[in-house]
Amino acid sequence: MWKLKTAEGNDPYLFSTNNFVGRQTWEFDPDAGTPEDQQEVENARQYFLNRQKEGFQASSDLLMRKQLIKENGIDLLSLRATRLEETEEIHYEAVTTTVKKALRLHRAIQAKDGHWPADYDGPLFITSPFKGKHWLYGAASYIIRDYMELIILYISGTINTHLTGEHKKEMKRYIYNHQNKDGGWGFHIEGHSTMMGSALNYVALRLLGEGPDDGNYAVSRGRKWILDHGGATCIPSWGKLYLSVLGVYEWEGCNPLPPEFWIFPETFPFHPAKMWCYCRTTYMPMSYLYGKKFHGPITEFVLQLRQEIYSIPYDEINWNKQRHICCKEDLLYPHSTVQDLLWDFLQYFGEPISKYWPFKRLREIALKRTIELIRYSAEESRYITTGSIEKSLQMMVWWAENPCGDEFKHHLARLPDYLWLAEDGMKVMPSGGQLWNCALSTQAIIASNMIEEYGESLKKAHFFIKESQVKNNPTGDFPKNCRQITKGSWTFAQDDGWAVSDCTSEALKCLLLLSQMPVEISGEEDGNIERLYDAVNFILFVQSPTSGGFAIWEQPVPQPYLEMLNPSEMFADIVVEREHLENTASIIQALVAFKRLHPKHREKEIENAVSKAVRFLEKRQRPDGSWYGYWGICFLYGTCFVLRGLEAAGKTYDNCEAVRKGVKFLLSTRNEEGGWGESYKSCTREVYTPLFGNRTNLVQTSWAMLGLMSAGQVERDLTPLHKAAKLLINAQMDNGDFPQQEFTGVSMKNCMLHYPLYRNIFPLLALGEYRRRLWAC
Repeated sequence: MWKLKTAEGNDPYLFSTNNFVGRQTWEFDPDAGTPEDQQEVENARQYFLNRQKEGFQASSDLLMRKQLIKENGIDLLSLRATRLEETEEIHYEAVTTTVKKALRLHRAIQAKDGHWPADYDGPLFITSPFKGKHWLYGAASYIIRDYMELIILYISGTINTHLTGEHKKEMKRYIYNHQNKDGGWGFHIEGHSTMMGSALNYVALRLLGEGPDDGNYAVSRGRKWILDHGGATCIPSWGKLYLSVLGVYEWEGCNPLPPEFWIFPETFPFHPAKMWCYCRTTYMPMSYLYGKKFHGPITEFVLQLRQEIYSIPYDEINWNKQRHICCKEDLLYPHSTVQDLLWDFLQYFGEPISKYWPFKRLREIALKRTIELIRYSAEESRYITTGSIEKSLQMMVWWAENPCGDEFKHHLARLPDYLWLAEDGMKVMPSGGQLWNCALSTQAIIASNMIEEYGESLKKAHFFIKESQVKNNPTGDFPKNCRQITKGSWTFAQDDGWAVSDCTSEALKCLLLLSQMPVEISGEEDGNIERLYDAVNFILFVQSPTSGGFAIWEQPVPQPYLEMLNPSEMFADIVVEREHLENTASIIQALVAFKRLHPKHREKEIENAVSKAVRFLEKRQRPDGSWYGYWGICFLYGTCFVLRGLEAAGKTYDNCEAVRKGVKFLLSTRNEEGGWGESYKSCTREVYTPLFGNRTNLVQTSWAMLGLMSAGQVERDLTPLHKAAKLLINAQMDNGDFPQQEFTGVSMKNCMLHYPLYRNIFPLLALGEYRRRLWAC
C-alpha cells in the first residue's frame, strides 16, 4: 500500500538547506494496509471515475487526505454539516458551523512539519520524458518514479530494473484515465487532444511495457489519433527535441538551438541573463543537447516506435521540411516570419560552418560554458531545479556528459520530489507549491478567528514558514551565472532556491499576522527582525521602475518586443520577465502591513512603491472592469486579487473608479443561482468565458466574494454575498471538505494547473471573512 512521507531525506546524494522541511514523497509497502484500507483506496478510485463521468477531470487528492486524516485523528463528523432550504435565509449559526467544519478538515490534512501536502498537476505532456527508480529501506520498498524520466531512464538502461509493477500500474492508470474519447491526449487534462499530448503519452505507454495493440484498444486508438493528424512529425518543437533524444526523430528536423548563445557578451541586447528564468533554464539544457546532437541507443524497441508513430516510412521523411511544421491542434502562438528566417539562417549557414575550425572550437567553448551554467543551476537548487521540465532536460544532459558522474545520481535522488499519487494514478507535478499552499492556508485559518479551533495548526505552519525562508543569495559570482538576489525571499517549491515575489509577500503577511498573536497560539517568533527586512528588500528589488508593477522571480525586462523570438508554439509570454497583476496586488497588501508594524525600514521607498503599484493596477484594468489573471483562471482570479490589493492601499468604492468598475464586472458575471464559474478558455481567448452551462465553481465563487467584500459590498447590498455564501454552505460535504470541480490554476496562458487545496482554502477564507464582516467575529 502507498504511504506519503514528509520531511525525510535519507540518501547520500540528497542535501538540504532546511533539514528537508516540506519534502513530500510516496513510498510503497506491499505488506501495509488492512483489507478495509485497501477498499477505501478502491472506493476513492471509483469516486474519481464517477466524477469524471459528470465532467470533472481533476482528482480530489483523496489518498493523501485519507492518510493524514487518520494520522491526525481530528473529529470531522460529530458536528453535522448545515443544509439551508431554498427559501431559508442565511444565518450566523449556519455560517459558523460551516467555517468550523472547514477549519477542522484543514487541520486534519496538515503534515507534521507544518505544510499542507497536495497534488499539483494538470499538464499531460510532462509524462513522457521521465521515469523513476526505487531504493530499499529496511523491509519496505521505497520507490521513486517520475514520469518525466521515462525517456532518460530508458536510455540509461534502468527502466526495468528500477521500476516495479506497482509503479507501472499507477502510471498507466493515470495516462489511461485521462485519455480523451477520440483516442488522443490533451495538452492538459481538461483540454482537447493534441499531438504533443498524444505522441508523448503514447510513447510513455510503450515504454511502460504496453504493446502496440493492448487488450482494451487504448494504445491503438492513441496511435490512430496520431496518424490521423499527420503523424509525430507534426509535434511541436519541444516534442521534437524529446523524441530526438530518444532516437525516434532526427535532429535535422529540429530548429537550431546553438549553444553559442550562452557565450554572447553581456552587452548583447538579448543576453541569456535577460531571459525569463524558466525560459532560460529550459533552453539552456536544450541547447546543450542540440549542440551534441545527443540521442540514446537505437534499439529494436526504438525502431518499432519509428514504425508506429509516422504516417510514412521513417527513412523517407524529409526531416528538414518538418522544422516549421506544427499540428494545428497544438498551434496557439505561431512563429513570426522574422523568427522563421532566423531559424533558416542558422539551419543553412550557422550549423554547417560549426563543423569547421574555428567555429568547431567555438562550439566546444560554448558547450563547456553551458555545462558550467547547468551545473550551477542544479547545485543552487539542490538538484530540484526550477521545475519538472528543466529537471528532465538536465538529466538528459548529465547522462550525455558523464553517465557515471555524481550529477546524475544527485538528480535521481530528487526524483521523488516531483512524484505524486492520487486516486487517478501517479503523475509528475510541475513543481512543489508547498510554501504557497501553506501561506494561503495559514491566512484562511486566521480569517476564521476561531481561536478555540486552531489547535497546533498555526504553530506548525509558523515553524514551516520560518524554516522555508531563503537565508542567502546564490553562492559565488551569481550574476555571472545568470542569477539575481534571493536573500530574504520564499520559494514556490520547497528548497529549490528560486525566489518568488508573491510567495514572499504571502509568507511575509503570515509572519506579520502571527507576530500579533499570543505565543501559545502562534508559536515562537524567530526574533530576527532583519529577516523581515530582507524579505521587503527582495520585494522592492523586483519592482519595475517604469510601470510600478512587480515581477515574479527577477527584475522585469522592459523589452516586450523580444517575445517575437518566442520559440515555443504552445506558450505565451515566456521570453522575458514581466510584471503581473496578482503578485503586485499581494505585494501591496504585504508592504502596507509591514509599514504599519515596522515604519522605520525604508518607509519612504515603501510609500512610493505602493503608490506606483496602485497606478499600475489601475492602468491595467480592462474596459469591462476586470483584470486578467495570469496564475489563476482568469478574470475572476485577477479581479479578486487586485480588489484586495486596492483595499489595502486605501482605495474604496467611493473614492476609486477602478474599484467601482471591478465590482460591476463581478456582479455582471454572476450566474442564475448566484455563483460564479469561469472556463479555462478565458486564458487563451483573453475574453471572459463562463463554464459550460454557466455552472458554478466553488473556488471561483469564493474569489468573487472576496473581491466584492474588499470593495465594500457588505455596506451596499448583501444579497449577492448571501447567495454565494449559501451555495458554499450547501456544497460542504459531511467531513467538512468541498467537492473538487474544474481546476482553477494556469500559467503561460495555456498551461492549466490543478490546485486541489484551493477548494478548501478559498471557501474557508471567503466564509471566514464573510462571517467577520457581517457579525464582527
